Amino acid sequence: MLLLCDAWNNIYHNSSQDFKNRNFLLLSCLSSSLSLCLYTFIVAIRKNVETQLVLEFHNIKMKKLTIISTQSNPHQMRTQTLSILEILVIFLAYVSIAASDRAQETFFQCLSDHSQSSPSITSVTYFPNNSSYTDVLQSYVRNLRFISPATPKPLLIVTPTHVSHIQASIICSKIHGLEVRIRSGGHDYDGLSYVSDSPFIIIDMFNLRSISVDMEDGSAWVESGATLGELYYRIAEKSKIHGFPAGVCPTVAAGGHFSGGGYGNMMRKYGLSVDNVVDAKVVDAKGRVLDRESMGEDLFWAIRGGGGASFGVILSWKIKLVGVPEIVTVFRVEKTLEQGATDIVHQWQHVADKIDEDLFIRVVVLPVNRKQCQTIKAKFVALYLGNSEDLISVMDQSFPEFGLKRQDCIEMNWIESVLFWSNYGNGTSLDVLLERQPQSEKFLKKKSDYVQNPISKKGLESIWKKMMDLKKPVLTFNPYGGKMSEISELETPFPHRAGNMYKIQYSVNWKVEGVEASKQNLDRIRGLYDYMTPFVSKSPRGSYLNYRDVDLGTNGVGNSSYSEASAWGTKYFKGNFDRLVQVKTLVDPDNFFRYEQSIPSLAPCTGVQCER
Repeated sequence: MLLLCDAWNNIYHNSSQDFKNRNFLLLSCLSSSLSLCLYTFIVAIRKNVETQLVLEFHNIKMKKLTIISTQSNPHQMRTQTLSILEILVIFLAYVSIAASDRAQETFFQCLSDHSQSSPSITSVTYFPNNSSYTDVLQSYVRNLRFISPATPKPLLIVTPTHVSHIQASIICSKIHGLEVRIRSGGHDYDGLSYVSDSPFIIIDMFNLRSISVDMEDGSAWVESGATLGELYYRIAEKSKIHGFPAGVCPTVAAGGHFSGGGYGNMMRKYGLSVDNVVDAKVVDAKGRVLDRESMGEDLFWAIRGGGGASFGVILSWKIKLVGVPEIVTVFRVEKTLEQGATDIVHQWQHVADKIDEDLFIRVVVLPVNRKQCQTIKAKFVALYLGNSEDLISVMDQSFPEFGLKRQDCIEMNWIESVLFWSNYGNGTSLDVLLERQPQSEKFLKKKSDYVQNPISKKGLESIWKKMMDLKKPVLTFNPYGGKMSEISELETPFPHRAGNMYKIQYSVNWKVEGVEASKQNLDRIRGLYDYMTPFVSKSPRGSYLNYRDVDLGTNGVGNSSYSEASAWGTKYFKGNFDRLVQVKTLVDPDNFFRYEQSIPSLAPCTGVQCER
């Protein structure tokens, strides 16, 4: 492969700028089939002739090579004479194909040697030449920004059905010096669970999604590949008066959601998801399966909000269910600027984190056009753990400016409120919670902030103007207070507790492909984020780990330094970052589990991956 890259460099440096602009395709060559790589080389160096290369393979071995070219007349075909340089490239590619074939067989054998024979790991392992590779890779890509040909692809994907498949993947990746990405549901906003600039494999957890609910002790074991929708569905099968405080998006998987903290519309009553985790099972860098007792309290602390993928592969979580009333109440009320939205949002800031902890009122703020005029719409979405009569009493007493009316309120049971918050219509079957694919995929970018002091009306008005100028970004305000203020910021790695009034999520979505559309929308959200600097937390400016944001900073290739990682780490974890580094150094000193925003190890690196 080094010889092939040298040949490519010679072609590159002696070619036109148009050809050099194609060099990004080399990235896909490094992780795609070498037939595609060879095709890229030949097409790129033929500047005056459109060339089609036809390669046929049998078990990755070349059978026949035909090159056909088309001049200006598409109906006139002729065989094209190859230059010496092109023949050299083809020869080197052929040698590389044979080497690649041997490497694949070697890795397959390693996986088989280190896993149980039944179920076989080979049946759940996908190399790029496997016809299902692309479908498996793309099935849990939730951000279309990371589905382009230029996106780095894994050398293989393992979709384990048994714990030994995970153990073998770890052991063999260490032997061969490959990085591992761990994907549960694919909702990592910046794609870090399935993309890397270093040679890597994906351990995709979607087959490990069993849920065992035990109503005798009010708990459940949840495998990492299970979605929140599946979890809520299984709880509701057993009880109408139990639930779990987690996210409102049903296709998010438990593995990443819990390990980053996990919040939802019952957080003011019961705290985060991780505040209700009582045990876990994890495969560490040595391939050992550990539970809370055997992993120790330090590691158990770290994986509950510190990002599990820095420390191992989380197999499953044991959670404590929480009580919910037989009747809950929801409402969704919209206000525009002309209807007094600014005054209501301003007052919401003074109320939302102090009101009854049974009530959670989210505000979604977005620019809209009404009668050919631009304005701002504020959408208030609420869950109250009680009936509508009690809710109106609470609102009249604590937030009379809102003017909540009885007809705004809808009573239902808790599992029905899950559908309401997921924007399903009234009467929708609960079976939709078992659907693992979102209703639509889009290009997107997210960011986050924390607000610790109310923003003045003048400040809000300036923010609205900025949003209308930018046209696209949406702000979502999620209130804190209640249980969130009672739990110490040291209790778990998630530090954003008392003192935070609400969290902001910045969001921009688009459907148009292309570099220009991507740049335009990324500039929009980054512009709004920069504009918000005076209004949000400082020293550090806080961010939420599960709203993954590489704009905050990333680790370099290889064994990252403490100072490098602290640039983004203190924003996610504040003072807890140092303890996370200590735990990482203890349990994974060689930094095997690493990615662009993984916790660094302070120990000298001695593994195979350190040689790069």
